[in-house]
Amino acid sequence: MTQPVVASFGLRLVDGRRLDQPYRNALLPGEVLIDHVGQARLLPRYFYEIDSWAQARDTRLAPHFAVSEFIHTDVREAEPLRVFPRYIPCATALLAIALEQFRNEVGTHVFIGANGGYCSPRHTRLGGASPHSWGTAANIYRVGDTYLDNHEVIARYARIVAELLPTAWTRPLGPEDQWTDDHLHMDLGYVVSVPREAAGENHFAYPIALE
Repeated sequence: MTQPVVASFGLRLVDGRRLDQPYRNALLPGEVLIDHVGQARLLPRYFYEIDSWAQARDTRLAPHFAVSEFIHTDVREAEPLRVFPRYIPCATALLAIALEQFRNEVGTHVFIGANGGYCSPRHTRLGGASPHSWGTAANIYRVGDTYLDNHEVIARYARIVAELLPTAWTRPLGPEDQWTDDHLHMDLGYVVSVPREAAGENHFAYPIALE
């Protein structure tokens, strides 16, 4: 019997395609979603499993960011994912590292909003492919004692992100669809992370020509 793979920070690594059907229906591991400009995006296949809120609170993906900060959701989330076990894509760890760099730059706490971390593809407010479903987007509503509730403040922190993390993207400011006016949306794009210990594919299915 195959033993479960546990990451060095204590969460179990799972292949989403091997989860029970209700979870597969919610996570859509390895399937394709279409983004708001009509591009096809391949969803994550590998996830970290979280057994309890205590484990989420006590497990850190970066020195100042616990798993719990990425899984605040409400009734708009798919029903199987409102209770434990919960799942986050492996690339969430990369987002945590980027947020840690941002926190170091601003020198104070960074707060992620509810539904502002990971949201499954079945979350009813996403309406298509969003980096939130890749675990690579964060909606920041507060930095230290400053609430990001006006364009001037949001623009100031967006400039910091642009200078610090050139490959990160921040959502434009304004009332239009896909824009924002009450938080800073930062994302790393549609990143799929496959940890080294992941099972992967059967290599015999993909023959490699050797010279």
